[in-house]
Amino acid sequence: MKKLQIDVSGGLPDGIPVDSALSFAPFITHLEKQAEEEDSIKAAFYRQVLQRFAAGPSEEEMVQMVHACLSPSLLAKKDSIWGLCVPLQPVILYATDGLMHLLNNRKQDLFPRTPEDFQKERLQQIYAFLLRRLYNFQPPRKSELYHAYSNQETGLLQYFTININTDFIDVEPLGELPSIDFSSLHARLNDGEGYDILEDVIPLKLFRFRGISIITVTDVTTLQAVENIRKVRLSRTPEDNTATYRHVIQSLKTLVGNPRIEFDLFTFVRVNGKLVYGYEKGGTGILYKVWGEYSMTAETFQQQAEGYARRPNSFFSRNLAQEDLVKNGWLKKFINLGVGSLSLTPVFYNQALVGVLCMHTWKDEYFDEKMLALLEPAIGAVAQLLQIYIDEFNLEIENIIKEKFTSIQPAVQWKFNEAAWQYLLRKKKNDPMPEADPILFTGVYPLYGAIDIRNSTLERNLAIRSDLEQQLQLLANTLAAIGLQHHSSLLDGMQFTCRNWQQTLQQPLNTIDESNINHFLLEEALPFLQHIGAQHADVQQLVTNYQAAAASGDTHKSALELSMQMLNNRINTYLEAEKEELQRSYPCYFEKFRTDGIEYDIYIGQSIAPEQPFSPFHLKNVRLWQLSSMAAIARLTHGLLPQMPRPLYTTQLIFVHNQTIDISFRTDERKFDVEGAYNIRYQMIKKRIDKVHIRDTQERLTQPDTIALIYFNRKDVDDYFPFIQYLQEKKVLQTEVEDLLLEDLQGLSGLRALRVKVVI
Repeated sequence: MKKLQIDVSGGLPDGIPVDSALSFAPFITHLEKQAEEEDSIKAAFYRQVLQRFAAGPSEEEMVQMVHACLSPSLLAKKDSIWGLCVPLQPVILYATDGLMHLLNNRKQDLFPRTPEDFQKERLQQIYAFLLRRLYNFQPPRKSELYHAYSNQETGLLQYFTININTDFIDVEPLGELPSIDFSSLHARLNDGEGYDILEDVIPLKLFRFRGISIITVTDVTTLQAVENIRKVRLSRTPEDNTATYRHVIQSLKTLVGNPRIEFDLFTFVRVNGKLVYGYEKGGTGILYKVWGEYSMTAETFQQQAEGYARRPNSFFSRNLAQEDLVKNGWLKKFINLGVGSLSLTPVFYNQALVGVLCMHTWKDEYFDEKMLALLEPAIGAVAQLLQIYIDEFNLEIENIIKEKFTSIQPAVQWKFNEAAWQYLLRKKKNDPMPEADPILFTGVYPLYGAIDIRNSTLERNLAIRSDLEQQLQLLANTLAAIGLQHHSSLLDGMQFTCRNWQQTLQQPLNTIDESNINHFLLEEALPFLQHIGAQHADVQQLVTNYQAAAASGDTHKSALELSMQMLNNRINTYLEAEKEELQRSYPCYFEKFRTDGIEYDIYIGQSIAPEQPFSPFHLKNVRLWQLSSMAAIARLTHGLLPQMPRPLYTTQLIFVHNQTIDISFRTDERKFDVEGAYNIRYQMIKKRIDKVHIRDTQERLTQPDTIALIYFNRKDVDDYFPFIQYLQEKKVLQTEVEDLLLEDLQGLSGLRALRVKVVI
């Protein structure tokens, strides 16, 4: 026990006058009472201590006896963090070696206090004591405060709780005890306030304090490190996984008390019940480097991971370099990455394997088995964190399916939620045949757009014709070469059929002729050549060369499909990015359709988002976006021309419909469709206008590098004229705007269109 006088306030003035002095009398009184009430061996011990007090020992000896009475008998000397203080004062007079070590080696408290905070804390402590002792009133207790210090040796955090025992303090009122209205005071004290009011009601100058305060410090680093992991689990956000893992890894290092020990987390996620790569690295990433997509194929990972999942054993090696790699060849990757010690611990949540916790060092640093026991308290919290990650992974998969592959988009999800809830209520009420409410949105504005590949059908027919001509010519050349060496009637017949099909290709090609030519090439010509090659070794090379050249056929069709894919991918990527931005202004339903190009429907209106007021300006905003995005797509696709193996152009079409319609979700087709006879006419118009001509001409309305807006009434496009002028000023559209009459279509007449060229 060291005698000292340390002010632990950190030099913060509190301005609180307290008449307090050191006295062992309250402790002796307490000890006398305990000696009378106890009937065990403790009573003899207490009487012996009282005799020592009566003998007039020194102050230091009395402190030693107080410590002996209040400390657990089996507590090791080094583990005792204990001190004796002046009553209700931040001054330590005596301290154990453990407390001295803590005071001397700590850095600044990581929860620094301002003078105001310190004064408030002191008032709460003193008045809480007064209210309990003199008024028999227990004030609300705030949660215990942790003090965090950075260990000078390791640089890691250590956490302690401080308990101040005021049981051995006598308080003497110096006058009549003032009365207090506790009914009004209690509410203030609940909020941590009200103690400053007590200064006026019961000033501290009215009291005298005599006795001792006992300070006990408890190291709760293990508990707090685990609690920190739990807090991270509760407060984290899915978008901030990097910071989450950083906090968790730091807490694990705090738990083992060694900054040179590294950690890594590997989560086991499944798709269709099969283990797949996760997409996050937690910690050093050592496990991802060994088991991730850059180290092994998905099939190999799945095979090894499933094998481990069936027998999830722990592994420990103090020094990997000394392991037998013949028996444990899988350790070689860890050794190559510079790992020294390695521990792999399977982590379970509700008896299901959710991942692996890796503890390791780098080369020339090692740890032993004792470190594994230190991790045990954190395994449960880590398991919960990994399970949350798995749940988020599964939810993200579901969200992608909803967004990319179904009609349930975030803008309309709420409507499906309500319908599902109502269905569930009916089911819970034992309805034998519950029906789901219809998903209906009334009074929405439709916006339709189509980006089409110019003359895609003609281009496809030309590509097929070119490939067939190439294949037939290759066959004709091969047959002629074989005929120079081996003539036969079968060969003459095959050459005759080949020439007939070549002549057929000079005429317009139909699907029947295309199918018949392919049948001739694959089912007649090829088996014949294989037969000739097997019969005559001297022409086998000709047959082999033909087969190799024929296998690489369809070059024109492949080039066309690659060009179409490039266009559609670029358009789709652009629309996906723009769709997210479009939702920021006002929620809308956005659905794309893949044809030779891409078509889309947008529905916007009050019924889509009932909680957000809808105004005509939201509609204007979407229309401006539609026009400007079509111009942007025309530029993007035109810019791809040098990269395309077969140059293709796109046309941009907008159908302007200024009346609201109703749409509903058709459960049989799992998609939204229009409701009502009038609204169905809107769908019919969309299907017929893509190839419409200008009246009295053979010219198609849609042309490359232009935007066409089809409408019925002039007022329908009033909104678009200011947008066109705006984009013309921005040098996005050219100055000329064509106003055109369109041909009558089946069931449609009176169609008009605006057409404007895009500045490329």
